[in-house]
Amino acid sequence: MRSSPRRLPALLVGTALVASVLGIGTIASATDTGAPLVTTSTAAAADHTGHTAAVSTRASGDDTDGDGYIPAVPQVTGVVPSTATPPPAYHHEFQAGCSVTHTAPDDPIVYPGQFGKSHDHTFMGNTTTDAASTTGSLYGGNTSCKVPVDASAYWMPSLYKGDQKILPVGPQVIYYKAGVTDYRSVRPFPKGLRFVVGNPMQSAQEFRGHKGFVEGWECGDSFFNTDIPANCPSRPDVQLNLRMQAPSCWDGKYLDTPDHQAHMAYPVVKPGTNDNMCPTSHPVALPMIEFKMAWPVNGDMSQVRLASGRGYSFHYDFFNAWEERTLKALVDHCIVGGLQCDTRGFDLYRPERGAALNDDHRLP
Repeated sequence: MRSSPRRLPALLVGTALVASVLGIGTIASATDTGAPLVTTSTAAAADHTGHTAAVSTRASGDDTDGDGYIPAVPQVTGVVPSTATPPPAYHHEFQAGCSVTHTAPDDPIVYPGQFGKSHDHTFMGNTTTDAASTTGSLYGGNTSCKVPVDASAYWMPSLYKGDQKILPVGPQVIYYKAGVTDYRSVRPFPKGLRFVVGNPMQSAQEFRGHKGFVEGWECGDSFFNTDIPANCPSRPDVQLNLRMQAPSCWDGKYLDTPDHQAHMAYPVVKPGTNDNMCPTSHPVALPMIEFKMAWPVNGDMSQVRLASGRGYSFHYDFFNAWEERTLKALVDHCIVGGLQCDTRGFDLYRPERGAALNDDHRLP
């Protein structure tokens, strides 16, 4: 019999993710990695209020009682955060190159089963992600990622210039890194883990101070902006860029919680050192995801906005549906192995270490 989980404090629930700016609704789709995006208009998003609450209010295929808690099976217990100092390794990462597949006003984490309730999102990875997506529906599905068994879903608020939706072109860089100093302690994501990074209702100061903030919005020679710059150089080589890191420490108990964040935490500084380690409340070190997005827009940026609002409302979602053996091979070879890997798990500067995957991005 399932035990009743500890409820989140009222303040945490009360400060749930919210967004007030609407996205103009268009839906784009692509059936495979190489297919062009086909955009068709729809008025579906016209009445959306964005994220009006982060607390799950409906049952789903993964959360049958609708309380927002999805227990891990099995739970990971008995883990103590590593305080060890590993051999020096400047890099410990690999990349997941995933292209945009479609856009839709859906969010299967915040609004499971509630089509059209969210502000507009741009989806990458799994080609079928929608409001009804579950671990079972995503796992083993088609993907736009270079690794054909990375059926995970990655999404973020859509970007607009006026009423025109601007979509990232080609594979986007999604890093899987070590967020803790002892990179040897990192283990793969559990199947079905999901979380939201950031908050669409955060202020500019909160966005700037967010633990996942990396460089902020940038274009040309303009860096560390908390909002989208008003102008960017009008050159073919200039795009709007943003990097943001996810928490990488897991409580080992839940694949999701009502606010979609409490089961994850950012590393903390080991007392008396500059080392990062997981807190005792979230002792399991997982890969740190880092979105590095690029939108093909420059020049006058005064009309550029997110479906969730101003630039500092940026946030993103991750829903893990990797094939377990492949993810473990990449984590072990690249992160635990202290390498700077591409999407195949190959380090150009350490060719003697080989690659985790073959030329088809599959296990040998």
